[in-house]
Amino acid sequence: MKFARTLQRGRAEPVPPPTRAGLLLTLLRKRAAAHNVGAEDLEAMLRDQIRWSLPIRRGADVELAD
Repeated sequence: MKFARTLQRGRAEPVPPPTRAGLLLTLLRKRAAAHNVGAEDLEAMLRDQIRWSLPIRRGADVELAD
């Protein structure tokens, strides 16, 4: 019984799902690294992923924000 409790306490916490902000930060860092090493194709791919991950405001949402 003590061994089972010890194992239970020793287990790592599950990794929380990434937030949109965390994902965007990771993509921006990877894009900067690709830029620094001159990997133009990779940088372009990461730019597309960054655009895709940004929140989009349309119609009534934009009017309310202004």
